[in-house]
Amino acid sequence: RRQAREAGTMDFSQLEDIDGCRWSWLVWPWSRLDATRCVVPFGCMYTPLKQLSNMAPLLPYEPVSCKGASCHAVLNPYCRVDVRAKLWVCPFCTQRNALPPHYADISETNLPAELIPNFTTVEYKLPRAQAPPPVFLFVLDTCLREDELATAKEYIIKSLALLPPETFVGLITFGMNVQVHVLAESEVSKAYVLKGDKDYTAQRVAELLSLGFSGGRGMASSALAAAVAASSTSAGAVNGETAPPTAIGAARFLQPVADCEFILTSVLEELNKDPWPVPSAQRPKRCTFTAMSVAVGLLEACHSGFFARIELLVGGPCTVEPGKVVGLELGDIMRSHSDIEKESATYVKKALASYEAVASRAVNAGHTIDVWACSLDQIGLYEMKSCVERTAGIFVMAESFNHPMFKRSFEMFFARDENDQLLIGAQASLDVLTSRELKVAGTIGPVASLNKASNCVSQEMEIGIGGTSAWRICGIDPATTLSIYFEIVNNHNQPIAEGQYRYVQFVTKYQHSSGEYRQRVSTVAGRWADGANLMEIGAGFDQEAAAVLLARMAVYKTENEEAFDILRWLDRMLIRLCARFADYQKDSPESFNLSPNFSLYPQFMFNLRRSQFLQVFNSSPDETAYYRSYLNRENTLNGLLMIQPTVMAYSMSGPPCPVLLDVTSIKADRILLLDTFFYVICFSGDTIAQWRKAGYHNDPKHENFRNLLQAPKDDAAAILEERFPYARYIESDQHGTQARFLLAKLNPSVNHHSAGDAAYSSGENFIFTDDVSLQVFMEHLKKLAVSSQ
Repeated sequence: RRQAREAGTMDFSQLEDIDGCRWSWLVWPWSRLDATRCVVPFGCMYTPLKQLSNMAPLLPYEPVSCKGASCHAVLNPYCRVDVRAKLWVCPFCTQRNALPPHYADISETNLPAELIPNFTTVEYKLPRAQAPPPVFLFVLDTCLREDELATAKEYIIKSLALLPPETFVGLITFGMNVQVHVLAESEVSKAYVLKGDKDYTAQRVAELLSLGFSGGRGMASSALAAAVAASSTSAGAVNGETAPPTAIGAARFLQPVADCEFILTSVLEELNKDPWPVPSAQRPKRCTFTAMSVAVGLLEACHSGFFARIELLVGGPCTVEPGKVVGLELGDIMRSHSDIEKESATYVKKALASYEAVASRAVNAGHTIDVWACSLDQIGLYEMKSCVERTAGIFVMAESFNHPMFKRSFEMFFARDENDQLLIGAQASLDVLTSRELKVAGTIGPVASLNKASNCVSQEMEIGIGGTSAWRICGIDPATTLSIYFEIVNNHNQPIAEGQYRYVQFVTKYQHSSGEYRQRVSTVAGRWADGANLMEIGAGFDQEAAAVLLARMAVYKTENEEAFDILRWLDRMLIRLCARFADYQKDSPESFNLSPNFSLYPQFMFNLRRSQFLQVFNSSPDETAYYRSYLNRENTLNGLLMIQPTVMAYSMSGPPCPVLLDVTSIKADRILLLDTFFYVICFSGDTIAQWRKAGYHNDPKHENFRNLLQAPKDDAAAILEERFPYARYIESDQHGTQARFLLAKLNPSVNHHSAGDAAYSSGENFIFTDDVSLQVFMEHLKKLAVSSQ
């Protein structure tokens, strides 16, 4: 019961390093009634493949599972073990199980890793045949300017050097039509051309590309066919089904990097801009949807159930049915949030349905779709978001293929670990098991439901993707984080005995990039408490995890529940929480006081209300889809950074220090460094900017000033080096045009109303806004929380 015991002496981020979990509440009330009074949902932010510092070596055998009819929990340190009788009792269902023969030598001093108390998370290497190597299918838009196309081609070629040599690659290009390039023949470049205005089924793609199971034109055999055929006899998809025999005709389009690097490089170097003529007042005819559908069909036919990713590099909107998001005429502007809300966006519903169908096909095959969108205008990310989110893919959005946001992100995406293997996995599934007093309400993140109706599933509460205790994660990496919500179902008249714990087990099966099948098991225990003991329950409140869990819920409700007033819902939740856990006297706002565990939570909610996740004004639908996709996949600290950015101040008077996210933090003799996750801004006060323009930093006498200018740039570079996707870096001076990026995030404690006329002449800092400040927000919160009504 190590985690429950140490909760009082360890901070929440340290607890996360044990099992990759951050819980909104560490101590839970034992009754359903008291749970509803806690307001904030009971859940956790779980990172399945988090790199843990204290973890047992990889275990090269099958895990031992409970034989209970509806349990199947994996052997873990919380099990009671009789080493003499070689029996163990499952903590989830109390079933007695016999230990397998290879555990015959265990004793109190000789325990296997999965029973050692310090190893509540272990990872197994399952004894199955190797899966075939990963497949990366590049889908390139050729309706780009020449310089943009050249850069996109350059970085695809560069990625070949970043991929392990055994990895399979393929190339599809598209403009008015779709070209599927043959990589198995070096004598002359060949490509199959498909019309861009047709919706091809998987079967039709297989027919047109000769991907039939008896083989097609081109090569009669391939390493891909051999590898998949060998694996399909003994290793199946993530749900245990045996994979079908592969179509050897696909070998013409998918080849190992080591064999086709020269051919693919030659094809890309010879590739030109789409030749279809474009009238001056029109957009190019771009069949993005058809290209994506053909790519999914190709991989469905030859690599279903194995590691495969589609890398879509696109520089403009789809203008050809199906999947069309805007008309050809330049006068036909892209849809806005207002158009979507009023249902006046002509193409949205049909495009959403088309991309949803492709997403379902990709999910069924277990394949991932990544979108690299580089354009000054929208390209249709809003419509294709289901293709990325349901397949656990990634969005990267930049102004241009020449921008560092694309270049650095593309390089970081193919990073490898210390064993020279890609950091990304595939074909994953997450199964959640719970003890009897609680049920799984749902999860929010880059997952798709596996529709597993087990005894662990809540029948009355559904949050996010619910109605199941298992989800598919087509693509997974060490940063992928899911928010999992629970319901306490124990009745108020059935108290839980003191010393009894709740248990939750996360079982993640996935295909490692090396071809190994692995299973990671995290088992977590927690304490129960009497619902009346608010001090004990409140001491285990993690306000950071709670804020991110609630933010994901708010975004999900905004997108999936019509006419939902999300701001009013957030306000009610906050008022009820404060009324429950704050110290105050009735009808006395001055007596209101929150303990340190709750003190920052109202501030998080204030910034969430103002954030780009809920306030879509001044954001396009594409930008909103982009921002929300990362909120739903990043860990607690990154999620909190998106909600409430951090600000560091640099001045001549002392070392760098964090300052309030407030307009009063702006000083003429200070540099501010703002990190919002999506962009990093280096903001110089008036005096600093004037000194820099005067060139003082170039004078050897002013070395301190030169160091002051360099310090925030060095810190920004360190942030950017580790951030994926690569953040946008902005430098701005006070009153400069780029200063709006900083001002939009600051608390308007001084605005143009409160500053008065004197502020205009004195140069005092204030913000032109009618938004309420944090101080006003807190005053109203106190009044409503202490109200006796």
